[in-house]
Amino acid sequence: MHLLYTLLACLAAPVAFGQVLWRSLSDPAYRSGWAERFGRGEGIRGRGCIWVHAVSMGEVSAAAPLVRALRRQYADWPLVLTTATPTGARRARELFEAAGVDVRYGPYDTPRSVARFFDRVRPRLAIFMETELWPNLHRECARRSVPRIIASARISARSWPRYRRLRALTRPMLADGITVAAQTQADAERFRELGAPAAQVLVAGNLKFDVSVDGDVRSRGVELRTAVLRGRTAWTAGSTHGGEEERVLDAHALVRASVPDALLVLAPRHPQRFDAVASLLERRAINFVRRSAAQAVQPETEVLLLDCVGELAAFYAASQAAFVGGSLAPIGGHNLLEPAALGVPVATGPHQSNSVDVAKRMFDSGAAVRVEDAIQLAAAISGWLMEPGESARIGALGRSVVAANRGALQRLLTLVAQRLPAEAAGGPPGSG
Repeated sequence: MHLLYTLLACLAAPVAFGQVLWRSLSDPAYRSGWAERFGRGEGIRGRGCIWVHAVSMGEVSAAAPLVRALRRQYADWPLVLTTATPTGARRARELFEAAGVDVRYGPYDTPRSVARFFDRVRPRLAIFMETELWPNLHRECARRSVPRIIASARISARSWPRYRRLRALTRPMLADGITVAAQTQADAERFRELGAPAAQVLVAGNLKFDVSVDGDVRSRGVELRTAVLRGRTAWTAGSTHGGEEERVLDAHALVRASVPDALLVLAPRHPQRFDAVASLLERRAINFVRRSAAQAVQPETEVLLLDCVGELAAFYAASQAAFVGGSLAPIGGHNLLEPAALGVPVATGPHQSNSVDVAKRMFDSGAAVRVEDAIQLAAAISGWLMEPGESARIGALGRSVVAANRGALQRLLTLVAQRLPAEAAGGPPGSG
């Protein structure tokens, strides 16, 4: 099974690189890191590094508390963070590059690319975020006796049947040298069924609950509310996908019928869709400005299109209410905890397979409202915009849910301390 997978991976790598080249014609971000995708790049000095792999922007954001804690606790160790997408790389550099984290693209999962990557980076501990089950990466870890942790490990109910059919591939990959820190008991059981030793699987919780609300985010939100939103009553629809923007705009029209001054900050999930969403706004004859134009909204502006990466949290902080996307379309939902941690009331759709446990806790506590369509979304947002007291009450519930479920970070740091080589406690790799 592994041989067949490797053959397919080797055949797919040129196709994947061809897609990168094609996308680079319209998006310059795809022109960087080409060699890194084949395992090349600058080598790490000393005797190795701590390596964190977070495939895309969502996983990079989820990894932020862990990466910051590792940087503090193991300041003398090189820390490498790999990702697979330009948005993930851009977000990682914004968050961590100033702290000395080496951000690069992870290699394609072919034997030669993986071997070159390991020769250059020489990880002493590998931490994979959520569901990063790449057979050749894991096999090389085992071959080189590199301990592995799958942090915030999860397998959604929607993707579980596909993984279950691949047990012949996952069982040897998970058989040795791995610790699975699962989000929930259901996730833990799924990883055990895929072949992870029962003794090496534990429920550590969801790292997203350990999100730290940086004071800079709050202060930036205040600044944006004044300088960009001009004090308007605003709500933010974050991480939206195709098919959702139409319903969000329908809802905004209804919101403005109740709150004529209301402004929508619309933040599509993927940068390659920014222009398409701008075209949608033009077709609907909606008065909008693009954030990339660095213009403040005017009294007649209906929508601010957030067509840049890295400012979503600050615009949540600048708003009186939020909608989190990937949830009216059958995507699986995105991070409800980012606005909740800021005390912003949250509406979201019914599709929450990516974070079932988080959504359940938010819904059960009353910290978030589930909406099925534009009418229900408009009702929720209008209510919060017109009743600041109720908005504050829901926002406080969200903060409470986040605070009550913290702890995954400390459990992961304990696992890291147990799995790192002994010299980690005594100094930097290569010292002594």
